[in-house]
Amino acid sequence: MTEYWVSQGNKWCDFCKIFIANNPFSIRTHELGKRHKDNVTKRLSTMQKESDAKDKEQQQAARALQQIEAKAKKSYQKDLENSQRNVDGDTSAAPGDGWVFDSTSGYCYDKSTGLYYDSNSGFYYSDGLGKWVTQEEAYKSVQTSKTDVGQSSTSQTKAPPAAETAVPAIKGGPAPGRVVTKPLNPMRPIKGTPAPSAVAVNKRKREDKKPKVISKEEEAALKAREAARKRVEDREKPLMGLYRTY
Repeated sequence: MTEYWVSQGNKWCDFCKIFIANNPFSIRTHELGKRHKDNVTKRLSTMQKESDAKDKEQQQAARALQQIEAKAKKSYQKDLENSQRNVDGDTSAAPGDGWVFDSTSGYCYDKSTGLYYDSNSGFYYSDGLGKWVTQEEAYKSVQTSKTDVGQSSTSQTKAPPAAETAVPAIKGGPAPGRVVTKPLNPMRPIKGTPAPSAVAVNKRKREDKKPKVISKEEEAALKAREAARKRVEDREKPLMGLYRTY
């Protein structure tokens, strides 16, 4: 019986990134070598570092979640206290006298200034500004609006009577000066007349000219040219039949 040689192939070492012979002796010799052992040690060290970094990242994420939950719980408790205070109509958080709790909006309201006050943020709101601002800006806006209202009322009381401000009527009569009936622009027609065309407006009138006097030399030259034209026609007339089909 004939025996055939079979190739064993090569084996890839993932630690050393090389190919070795695929037989037990070569594999054993490579794994006992110093290079392979060093590469295995480096791989295990790298895996340990990556695992430690991943654990540390997970711990930081868990700690951040705990802090977020604690802040959210604290804010929730504060909101519950403020809502209970608003339901009871407590105005102890108002900035001063004259403020009344408005159950519709949930803020303190001052009727004299038209301002709303938020005890949580400490900002003021007015319909004139249309946004939440600080106390200084809010009262400055109220003072400006009062000044504008006072100036408008004063100007209305000092308005002149209608008789003095009335515009005098224009009396009818003939127009002064010379009346121009012909338009300055020839392209613009007069009312009631058809508009002239652009060709008619831009067309120049041809002047009447006298017939040109021909001298004897010019007349002789014309006759000679006419005789030459006839001679050419007589010479080429027999050739016209070459292209005729019978």
